[in-house]
Amino acid sequence: MNQQSSMPLDAKPEVLSVTDVSLSLKRYVEAGFRSVHIRGEISGYKRHTSGHSYFALKDNDSVIDAVAWRGTPISVQPEDGLEVIIRGRITTYPGRSKYQVVVESLEAAGQGALMKILLERKDRLEREGLFAHKRKLPAFPRRIGIITSPTGAVIRDILHRLEDRFPCEVLVWPVQVQGPGSIEQVAFAIRGMNVLDLSMRPDVLIVARGGGSLEDLWTFNEEAVVRAAAESVIPLISAIGHETDTTLIDYASDRRAPTPTAAAEFATPVRAQLIFALQQMGERMYQFTMQQFRFEWMNLKGYVRGLPQPYYMIETLMQRLDDRTERLMRAVLQYIMTQQQRLRMLMIKHPAENLYFHQQHFDHLSDRFLRAMSASFLTYEQIFKHLDARLMQSSYTKILEKGFVWTSIRDAVISTAAQFPDTADTVTLHFIDGTVTIRPNEITKEVL
Repeated sequence: MNQQSSMPLDAKPEVLSVTDVSLSLKRYVEAGFRSVHIRGEISGYKRHTSGHSYFALKDNDSVIDAVAWRGTPISVQPEDGLEVIIRGRITTYPGRSKYQVVVESLEAAGQGALMKILLERKDRLEREGLFAHKRKLPAFPRRIGIITSPTGAVIRDILHRLEDRFPCEVLVWPVQVQGPGSIEQVAFAIRGMNVLDLSMRPDVLIVARGGGSLEDLWTFNEEAVVRAAAESVIPLISAIGHETDTTLIDYASDRRAPTPTAAAEFATPVRAQLIFALQQMGERMYQFTMQQFRFEWMNLKGYVRGLPQPYYMIETLMQRLDDRTERLMRAVLQYIMTQQQRLRMLMIKHPAENLYFHQQHFDHLSDRFLRAMSASFLTYEQIFKHLDARLMQSSYTKILEKGFVWTSIRDAVISTAAQFPDTADTVTLHFIDGTVTIRPNEITKEVL
């Protein structure tokens, strides 16, 4: 007003362009708000393909636009409804005649807000069924894949524990476990392990990191990481933080380990225990086999005792052989006589043409028949000799030759102590070369 009142009445006001006004406002706003801390709730979050993020901060009464350029330090993944504290500067965007906050850092407003998001996300993913399917861990893995930071105590503890328990091939996929880029790296590593060639693919996966605050472990609560773990074809063990820490990847994994060392123990058996168990099973198998052998041997001895004399078994066969031999000889003689008669008839009819031919044919048939009969006799002789040897080996007389005897009372065979009567006039002991008859004065019997 003072400037206008001092201007001459005929002076014309300065005319500014839209760009001049916009740039003046931009310089004025940026000079007055070079660094501000703002607390608010994220709304309308959108990540551009360029990597920049656009959203609005709001409270009960006001809204302010915000932009986070690619590479801005962000401790938690922004999403609608998350209450955050941002540090940045106020600037204007002349292209749309509005002001906005350029985010220089972003963090959750408190654990309460994070826990609210965590519980809501857990319920939503659980309703989708991401936590329902659990795969069985392999008993003897040939190759173990580890997704963790390449530095620090976690990877050293896991490798040391695997070496102590069950040395096997280990494939390490190094990733960031905290901070910008960690979400994408962990999710990509899980999926990458699953698409490896079968000759390199691990039999079990371990996703691990050390302890930390809720914000430090937030990467493993992100939906991209949780979905990658749930989609894994390879059985997955999560070992995030300490025993009291729980993240969403623990629900999506097939087994949760309280520590990285425990994850190595879940993934592998103990080699020393396996060796001991195999030795114990081998010893039990040997004892069982020997017991079965002794049992079958006792059964065989019982069967042998019940066999008759070998000669009794082959007498009928020998007589049958003699009978068939005699019948065969008669048949041969009859055949020869028949052939001779036919030869004579042929000689009468055609003496000049057929005599020599039929005589040669007859001699050939006779020779073949005699050779076949001789071979048949030899075969039967070998068979009977073999049967005779087997029967002799199975005879109870072989047992008697070793010093054993068998007992009878009044022509009844006594094979057990329970069969032995309390009183007996005479007891006959049968040896290999004869019998001995005894008259016991006193009988003391003890049955097992």
